[in-house]
Amino acid sequence: MDLQDLLPTDIDWWQLLLALLVALATWIISRFARRGTTALLRRAPGISAAVGTAIAQFVGYAILLLGFGIALAMLGANVQPLLAIVVILGIVAILVLRGVADNFAAGVLLQARQTVRIGDEIVVEALDSVIAGTVTELNARAVILHTVDGRTLHIPNARLLSDPVVNDSTHGARRSEVEVRVRRDGTTGIDDLLAPLVDAARTAEGVHRHEGVRALVVSVSADRLTARLQFWHHPLHGAVASAAVVIAVFDALGNLGTTGTVTSVPAPPPLVPSDPV
Repeated sequence: MDLQDLLPTDIDWWQLLLALLVALATWIISRFARRGTTALLRRAPGISAAVGTAIAQFVGYAILLLGFGIALAMLGANVQPLLAIVVILGIVAILVLRGVADNFAAGVLLQARQTVRIGDEIVVEALDSVIAGTVTELNARAVILHTVDGRTLHIPNARLLSDPVVNDSTHGARRSEVEVRVRRDGTTGIDDLLAPLVDAARTAEGVHRHEGVRALVVSVSADRLTARLQFWHHPLHGAVASAAVVIAVFDALGNLGTTGTVTSVPAPPPLVPSDPV
């Protein structure tokens, strides 16, 4: 296939001039369309600059392809071979870039719906484990997380749409809990024992004051009490707030003159003999 197969031999100057004008107008329209699309997407909530630039480039190239096709048709060219080539190239591009296209479309949906935003702490299943991290970047291919132990995780956008994702930052606060095991003499009431512990947890660093600290009794006997203290904190300060609560509650146990164990990770039941009946 050469140019003689595409273009007829009886082309006059008016047809050529009109085709050139159409091509020039197409180029100008594509530039304005690209700029307009970029400006419009900047106003759309949740669309990052990288995704907006990619969409604007796609719109510009599509207009250029359409305009040049019209210009060739005005010259009387046989555009069917070109259409066949475009279709074949499109099919090849779809097959080769299928994963990239899926992640790009998923990235647009994620940013439009604001499922996750930069600065959010999310929990995902990856590497055969559950990983928590802070979102540091949203791009056309993946969501980038930074974990508390210094790792950087790239999660494909399509996976965030297909797999469950926990966003701990949606409501602006997160609840954690510590478990307290206290030895009691049997004469002190449960409320009298828990009240100083709740007050200590409430005054710990990082604990929100407007949400109250709640004590839930797990088990109680004549000489033992197991309870969980639930408190609210900033979504990104879970480890720091839990550590502060553990220290504050343990100090409160010492002030009560009793012994006990405070842990931020619920432990299995201790191997102790059962209570007498």
